[in-house]
Amino acid sequence: MAASDMRKTPFAAVPNMEYKRCSSCISGLGALIGDKIQESSKMETNEIRAVIKYLCKKEMSPKEIYEGMMDTLREDAPSYSTVKKMGRISTEDKHRPGRPVESVTQENIDKIHVLVMLDRRMTVRRIEETLGILKTTVDRIMREHLGLGQLSARWVPKLLTPDQKAVRRKLSSDNLALFEANPEEFVNRFVTMDETGPITSHQSPNNNPCNGEPPKAKTVPSAGKVMVSVFWDSEGVLLLDFLNKGQTITGNYYAKLLKQLREAIKEKRREMLSRKIVYHQDNAPSLRSLQAMAAIYDSGFELLPHAPYSPDLAPSDFHLFPHLKKSLSGIHFRSDEEVIDASLETSFFLEGINALENRRKKCIDLKGDYVEKKL
Repeated sequence: MAASDMRKTPFAAVPNMEYKRCSSCISGLGALIGDKIQESSKMETNEIRAVIKYLCKKEMSPKEIYEGMMDTLREDAPSYSTVKKMGRISTEDKHRPGRPVESVTQENIDKIHVLVMLDRRMTVRRIEETLGILKTTVDRIMREHLGLGQLSARWVPKLLTPDQKAVRRKLSSDNLALFEANPEEFVNRFVTMDETGPITSHQSPNNNPCNGEPPKAKTVPSAGKVMVSVFWDSEGVLLLDFLNKGQTITGNYYAKLLKQLREAIKEKRREMLSRKIVYHQDNAPSLRSLQAMAAIYDSGFELLPHAPYSPDLAPSDFHLFPHLKKSLSGIHFRSDEEVIDASLETSFFLEGINALENRRKKCIDLKGDYVEKKL
Protein backbone atom coordinates (compact mmCIF):
# COMPACT_ATOMS: atom_id res chain seq x y z
CA MET A 1 0.00 0.00 0.00
CA ALA A 2 1.41 3.42 -0.93
CA ALA A 3 2.20 5.97 1.71
CA SER A 4 -0.32 8.39 0.15
CA ASP A 5 -3.07 5.78 0.62
CA MET A 6 -1.93 5.12 4.16
CA ARG A 7 -2.85 8.65 5.16
CA LYS A 8 -6.48 7.86 4.25
CA THR A 9 -6.56 4.42 5.86
CA PRO A 10 -8.62 4.12 9.08
CA PHE A 11 -6.51 3.34 12.14
CA ALA A 12 -8.56 0.19 12.85
CA ALA A 13 -7.36 -1.34 9.61
CA VAL A 14 -3.69 -1.08 10.47
CA PRO A 15 -3.42 -4.41 12.40
CA ASN A 16 -4.82 -6.43 9.46
CA MET A 17 -2.62 -4.91 6.76
CA GLU A 18 -0.01 -6.91 4.90
CA TYR A 19 3.23 -5.01 5.04
CA LYS A 20 5.46 -4.98 1.97
CA ARG A 21 9.20 -4.55 1.93
CA CYS A 22 9.49 -1.28 0.07
CA SER A 23 10.49 2.22 1.09
CA SER A 24 7.01 3.62 0.42
CA CYS A 25 5.26 1.11 2.71
CA ILE A 26 4.82 1.06 6.47
CA SER A 27 7.98 -0.25 8.16
CA GLY A 28 8.34 -3.29 10.37
CA LEU A 29 7.84 -1.03 13.37
CA GLY A 30 4.31 -0.36 12.20
CA ALA A 31 3.66 -4.10 12.01
CA LEU A 32 4.85 -4.58 15.57
CA ILE A 33 2.59 -1.78 16.79
CA GLY A 34 -0.33 -3.26 14.89
CA ASP A 35 0.29 -6.68 16.42
CA LYS A 36 0.38 -5.10 19.86
CA ILE A 37 -3.01 -3.50 19.36
CA GLN A 38 -4.43 -6.79 18.05
CA GLU A 39 -3.26 -8.66 21.14
CA SER A 40 -5.01 -6.36 23.63
CA SER A 41 -7.28 -3.36 23.36
CA LYS A 42 -5.92 -2.11 26.69
CA MET A 43 -2.71 -0.19 26.00
CA GLU A 44 -0.25 1.54 28.26
CA THR A 45 0.27 5.30 27.89
CA ASN A 46 3.77 4.89 26.46
CA GLU A 47 2.47 2.41 23.88
CA ILE A 48 -0.25 4.83 22.79
CA ARG A 49 2.33 7.60 22.47
CA ALA A 50 4.56 5.36 20.36
CA VAL A 51 1.68 4.60 17.98
CA ILE A 52 0.75 8.28 17.70
CA LYS A 53 4.36 9.23 17.07
CA TYR A 54 4.66 6.61 14.33
CA LEU A 55 1.45 7.64 12.59
CA CYS A 56 2.42 11.31 12.78
CA LYS A 57 5.64 10.35 10.99
CA LYS A 58 3.39 8.89 8.27
CA GLU A 59 1.73 12.31 8.03
CA MET A 60 -1.66 11.18 9.31
CA SER A 61 -3.63 14.08 10.79
CA PRO A 62 -4.57 14.15 14.50
CA LYS A 63 -8.22 13.80 13.47
CA GLU A 64 -7.55 10.63 11.49
CA ILE A 65 -5.49 9.16 14.31
CA TYR A 66 -8.15 10.04 16.89
CA GLU A 67 -10.98 8.50 14.85
CA GLY A 68 -8.97 5.35 14.28
CA MET A 69 -8.20 5.04 18.00
CA MET A 70 -11.83 5.51 18.91
CA ASP A 71 -12.78 2.64 16.57
CA THR A 72 -10.06 0.36 17.98
CA LEU A 73 -9.62 1.28 21.65
CA ARG A 74 -13.14 2.63 22.31
CA GLU A 75 -13.40 3.82 25.94
CA ASP A 76 -9.63 3.40 26.43
CA ALA A 77 -8.83 5.81 23.60
CA PRO A 78 -7.20 9.16 24.50
CA SER A 79 -9.06 12.42 23.91
CA TYR A 80 -8.57 14.42 20.72
CA SER A 81 -6.58 17.11 22.54
CA THR A 82 -4.34 14.41 24.02
CA VAL A 83 -3.68 12.95 20.57
CA LYS A 84 -2.57 16.37 19.36
CA LYS A 85 -0.25 16.84 22.33
CA MET A 86 1.26 13.36 22.09
CA GLY A 87 2.66 13.92 18.62
CA ARG A 88 6.11 14.59 19.99
CA ILE A 89 9.54 12.99 19.78
CA SER A 90 9.81 11.58 23.30
CA THR A 91 7.43 8.86 24.48
CA GLU A 92 8.38 9.41 28.14
CA ASP A 93 6.92 11.86 30.64
CA LYS A 94 8.68 15.20 30.50
CA HIS A 95 10.53 16.13 33.67
CA ARG A 96 8.88 19.06 35.39
CA PRO A 97 11.33 21.32 37.24
CA GLY A 98 10.63 21.30 40.97
CA ARG A 99 8.28 18.34 40.75
CA PRO A 100 9.04 15.74 43.46
CA VAL A 101 10.15 12.32 42.25
CA GLU A 102 7.42 9.71 42.70
CA SER A 103 9.19 6.50 41.73
CA VAL A 104 10.29 3.90 44.25
CA THR A 105 13.77 3.01 42.99
CA GLN A 106 16.71 1.33 44.69
CA GLU A 107 18.64 4.60 44.36
CA ASN A 108 15.92 6.51 46.23
CA ILE A 109 15.67 3.76 48.86
CA ASP A 110 19.44 3.94 49.44
CA LYS A 111 19.43 7.76 49.67
CA ILE A 112 16.62 7.76 52.23
CA HIS A 113 18.30 4.99 54.22
CA VAL A 114 21.52 7.01 54.47
CA LEU A 115 19.66 10.10 55.73
CA VAL A 116 17.76 8.15 58.36
CA MET A 117 20.92 6.43 59.59
CA LEU A 118 22.52 9.87 60.03
CA ASP A 119 19.51 11.26 61.90
CA ARG A 120 16.77 8.94 63.15
CA ARG A 121 14.64 11.96 64.04
CA MET A 122 14.55 13.20 60.46
CA THR A 123 10.95 13.86 59.40
CA VAL A 124 9.32 12.76 56.16
CA ARG A 125 8.90 16.40 55.18
CA ARG A 126 12.62 17.11 55.64
CA ILE A 127 13.51 14.09 53.50
CA GLU A 128 11.11 15.34 50.81
CA GLU A 129 12.74 18.79 50.86
CA THR A 130 16.27 17.37 50.90
CA LEU A 131 15.93 14.76 48.14
CA GLY A 132 12.98 16.13 46.14
CA ILE A 133 11.07 12.86 46.54
CA LEU A 134 7.31 13.02 46.99
CA LYS A 135 6.21 12.82 50.64
CA THR A 136 3.90 9.84 50.07
CA THR A 137 6.73 8.01 48.29
CA VAL A 138 9.14 8.72 51.16
CA ASP A 139 6.64 7.37 53.68
CA ARG A 140 6.06 4.27 51.56
CA ILE A 141 9.80 3.59 51.24
CA MET A 142 10.33 4.08 54.98
CA ARG A 143 7.59 1.69 56.03
CA GLU A 144 7.37 -0.89 53.21
CA HIS A 145 10.93 -1.10 51.89
CA LEU A 146 13.07 -0.15 54.91
CA GLY A 147 10.65 -1.65 57.45
CA LEU A 148 10.81 1.39 59.73
CA GLY A 149 8.23 2.92 62.05
CA GLN A 150 8.32 5.86 64.46
CA LEU A 151 8.80 5.43 68.20
CA SER A 152 9.27 8.48 70.43
CA ALA A 153 9.80 10.54 67.25
CA ARG A 154 12.65 8.27 66.08
CA TRP A 155 12.72 5.86 63.15
CA VAL A 156 13.24 2.29 64.36
CA PRO A 157 12.61 -1.17 62.88
CA LYS A 158 8.90 -1.99 63.04
CA LEU A 159 9.77 -5.56 63.99
CA LEU A 160 12.68 -6.32 66.28
CA THR A 161 14.71 -9.48 65.68
CA PRO A 162 14.96 -12.09 68.47
CA ASP A 163 18.56 -10.99 69.10
CA GLN A 164 17.55 -7.32 69.42
CA LYS A 165 14.77 -8.23 71.83
CA ALA A 166 17.18 -10.34 73.88
CA VAL A 167 19.62 -7.41 74.19
CA ARG A 168 16.84 -5.03 75.24
CA ARG A 169 15.55 -7.50 77.82
CA LYS A 170 19.01 -8.23 79.24
CA LEU A 171 20.04 -4.58 79.58
CA SER A 172 16.66 -3.64 81.05
CA SER A 173 17.14 -6.35 83.68
CA ASP A 174 20.71 -5.25 84.48
CA ASN A 175 19.85 -1.55 84.68
CA LEU A 176 16.76 -2.26 86.75
CA ALA A 177 18.85 -4.23 89.24
CA LEU A 178 21.25 -1.28 89.52
CA PHE A 179 18.32 1.04 90.21
CA GLU A 180 16.59 -1.22 92.75
CA ALA A 181 19.81 -1.74 94.74
CA ASN A 182 19.52 1.86 95.95
CA PRO A 183 16.88 3.95 94.09
CA GLU A 184 17.68 7.25 95.79
CA GLU A 185 21.41 6.97 95.18
CA PHE A 186 20.88 5.93 91.58
CA VAL A 187 18.66 8.95 90.87
CA ASN A 188 21.15 11.32 92.50
CA ARG A 189 24.01 9.93 90.41
CA PHE A 190 22.13 9.68 87.08
CA VAL A 191 22.96 12.08 84.21
CA THR A 192 21.62 11.65 80.67
CA MET A 193 21.96 13.41 77.32
CA ASP A 194 20.45 13.40 73.86
CA GLU A 195 20.08 15.61 70.78
CA THR A 196 17.02 17.05 69.12
CA GLY A 197 16.19 19.59 66.44
CA PRO A 198 15.79 23.35 67.17
CA ILE A 199 13.05 24.05 69.72
CA THR A 200 13.34 27.80 70.20
CA SER A 201 12.02 30.97 68.62
CA HIS A 202 13.15 34.53 69.11
CA GLN A 203 11.11 37.69 69.59
CA SER A 204 11.18 40.17 66.76
CA PRO A 205 9.23 43.39 67.48
CA ASN A 206 6.50 44.46 65.10
CA ASN A 207 7.33 48.04 64.12
CA ASN A 208 3.74 49.16 63.97
CA PRO A 209 2.83 50.05 67.60
CA CYS A 210 -0.79 51.09 67.09
CA ASN A 211 -3.11 52.03 69.98
CA GLY A 212 -0.16 52.21 72.36
CA GLU A 213 -0.09 48.40 72.64
CA PRO A 214 3.25 46.66 73.20
CA PRO A 215 4.86 45.25 70.05
CA LYS A 216 3.79 41.71 69.13
CA ALA A 217 6.25 38.89 68.92
CA LYS A 218 6.91 37.38 65.54
CA THR A 219 7.94 33.74 65.38
CA VAL A 220 11.19 33.14 63.53
CA PRO A 221 13.48 30.09 63.66
CA SER A 222 16.67 30.17 65.68
CA ALA A 223 19.16 31.71 63.32
CA GLY A 224 21.45 29.09 61.81
CA LYS A 225 20.88 26.44 64.50
CA VAL A 226 19.85 22.95 63.55
CA MET A 227 20.45 20.73 66.60
CA VAL A 228 20.59 21.09 70.37
CA SER A 229 22.29 18.68 72.80
CA VAL A 230 20.72 18.59 76.26
CA PHE A 231 22.56 17.21 79.31
CA TRP A 232 20.33 16.86 82.38
CA ASP A 233 19.75 15.10 85.69
CA SER A 234 16.97 14.78 88.30
CA GLU A 235 17.21 18.48 89.22
CA GLY A 236 17.29 20.08 85.78
CA VAL A 237 19.47 20.99 82.84
CA LEU A 238 23.23 20.90 83.33
CA LEU A 239 24.41 21.90 79.86
CA LEU A 240 22.94 23.02 76.54
CA ASP A 241 24.93 23.00 73.31
CA PHE A 242 23.60 24.42 70.04
CA LEU A 243 25.25 23.10 66.91
CA ASN A 244 25.78 25.69 64.21
CA LYS A 245 24.42 25.17 60.72
CA GLY A 246 26.66 22.97 58.59
CA GLN A 247 28.32 21.32 61.58
CA THR A 248 27.97 17.72 62.73
CA ILE A 249 28.79 16.08 66.05
CA THR A 250 32.11 14.26 65.72
CA GLY A 251 34.00 12.25 68.28
CA ASN A 252 36.32 15.16 69.04
CA TYR A 253 33.45 17.62 69.28
CA TYR A 254 31.56 15.36 71.68
CA ALA A 255 34.68 14.80 73.80
CA LYS A 256 34.94 18.57 74.29
CA LEU A 257 31.27 18.65 75.31
CA LEU A 258 31.93 16.03 77.97
CA LYS A 259 34.69 18.21 79.44
CA GLN A 260 32.23 21.13 79.49
CA LEU A 261 29.68 18.86 81.17
CA ARG A 262 32.10 18.00 83.97
CA GLU A 263 32.76 21.70 84.53
CA ALA A 264 29.00 22.37 84.59
CA ILE A 265 28.51 19.62 87.18
CA LYS A 266 31.36 21.05 89.23
CA GLU A 267 29.66 24.46 89.18
CA LYS A 268 26.01 23.40 89.64
CA ARG A 269 26.17 20.03 91.46
CA ARG A 270 29.58 19.93 93.12
CA GLU A 271 28.43 17.20 95.55
CA MET A 272 27.87 14.81 92.60
CA LEU A 273 31.59 14.63 91.91
CA SER A 274 32.14 12.87 95.25
CA ARG A 275 30.03 9.99 93.87
CA LYS A 276 30.66 8.14 90.61
CA ILE A 277 28.23 9.60 88.07
CA VAL A 278 26.06 7.11 86.18
CA TYR A 279 26.12 8.51 82.64
CA HIS A 280 23.51 7.59 79.99
CA GLN A 281 23.61 8.28 76.24
CA ASP A 282 22.42 6.64 73.04
CA ASN A 283 24.50 4.61 70.57
CA ALA A 284 25.24 7.21 67.88
CA PRO A 285 28.64 6.50 66.27
CA SER A 286 30.17 9.81 67.40
CA LEU A 287 29.03 9.14 70.97
CA ARG A 288 30.66 5.70 70.89
CA SER A 289 33.91 6.80 69.25
CA LEU A 290 37.31 6.22 70.84
CA GLN A 291 37.60 9.94 71.63
CA ALA A 292 34.22 9.94 73.37
CA MET A 293 34.94 6.78 75.36
CA ALA A 294 38.26 8.21 76.50
CA ALA A 295 36.58 11.46 77.59
CA ILE A 296 33.92 9.55 79.56
CA TYR A 297 36.66 7.58 81.35
CA ASP A 298 38.76 10.69 82.03
CA SER A 299 35.71 12.44 83.48
CA GLY A 300 35.20 9.62 85.97
CA PHE A 301 31.76 8.69 84.62
CA GLU A 302 30.27 5.18 84.74
CA LEU A 303 28.64 4.57 81.34
CA LEU A 304 25.20 2.98 81.56
CA PRO A 305 24.65 0.60 78.60
CA HIS A 306 21.80 1.53 76.24
CA ALA A 307 20.20 -1.02 73.91
CA PRO A 308 20.03 -0.23 70.17
CA TYR A 309 16.65 0.89 68.80
CA SER A 310 15.41 1.85 72.27
CA PRO A 311 14.11 5.45 72.34
CA ASP A 312 11.28 4.12 74.53
CA LEU A 313 13.94 3.51 77.22
CA ALA A 314 15.66 6.90 76.88
CA PRO A 315 14.28 9.65 79.20
CA SER A 316 15.03 12.44 76.73
CA ASP A 317 13.10 10.70 73.95
CA PHE A 318 10.00 9.57 75.83
CA HIS A 319 9.82 12.37 78.45
CA LEU A 320 11.84 15.55 77.90
CA PHE A 321 11.64 16.31 74.19
CA PRO A 322 7.93 15.54 73.62
CA HIS A 323 6.99 17.79 76.55
CA LEU A 324 9.24 20.61 75.36
CA LYS A 325 7.83 20.65 71.85
CA LYS A 326 4.27 20.52 73.12
CA SER A 327 4.57 23.10 75.91
CA LEU A 328 6.66 25.58 73.89
CA SER A 329 4.39 25.66 70.85
CA GLY A 330 3.41 29.27 70.18
CA ILE A 331 5.60 30.68 72.97
CA HIS A 332 8.27 33.22 72.04
CA PHE A 333 11.63 33.73 73.71
CA ARG A 334 14.34 36.32 73.31
CA SER A 335 17.14 33.78 73.56
CA ASP A 336 17.75 30.05 73.39
CA GLU A 337 18.75 29.84 77.04
CA GLU A 338 15.34 31.06 78.24
CA VAL A 339 13.51 28.07 76.79
CA ILE A 340 14.02 25.25 79.28
CA ASP A 341 14.46 27.54 82.31
CA ALA A 342 11.06 29.13 81.69
CA SER A 343 9.06 26.01 80.87
CA LEU A 344 9.91 23.17 83.27
CA GLU A 345 9.82 22.64 87.02
CA THR A 346 12.40 20.62 88.93
CA SER A 347 9.89 17.84 89.67
CA PHE A 348 9.47 17.25 85.93
CA PHE A 349 13.04 16.00 85.52
CA LEU A 350 12.77 13.67 88.52
CA GLU A 351 9.56 12.16 87.09
CA GLY A 352 11.31 11.36 83.83
CA ILE A 353 14.13 9.45 85.50
CA ASN A 354 11.79 7.61 87.87
CA ALA A 355 9.67 6.55 84.87
CA LEU A 356 12.57 4.38 83.71
CA GLU A 357 11.78 1.81 86.40
CA ASN A 358 8.32 0.93 85.08
CA ARG A 359 9.45 1.05 81.46
CA ARG A 360 12.25 -1.42 82.10
CA LYS A 361 9.87 -3.73 83.95
CA LYS A 362 7.43 -3.57 81.04
CA CYS A 363 10.21 -4.28 78.54
CA ILE A 364 11.15 -7.39 80.53
CA ASP A 365 7.50 -8.51 80.70
CA LEU A 366 7.18 -8.02 76.92
CA LYS A 367 10.31 -10.17 76.43
CA GLY A 368 12.26 -7.27 74.96
CA ASP A 369 9.59 -5.86 72.65
CA TYR A 370 8.82 -2.13 72.39
CA VAL A 371 7.19 -0.56 75.43
CA GLU A 372 5.23 1.94 73.34
CA LYS A 373 2.89 1.26 70.47
CA LYS A 374 4.54 1.77 67.08
CA LEU A 375 3.05 3.88 64.32
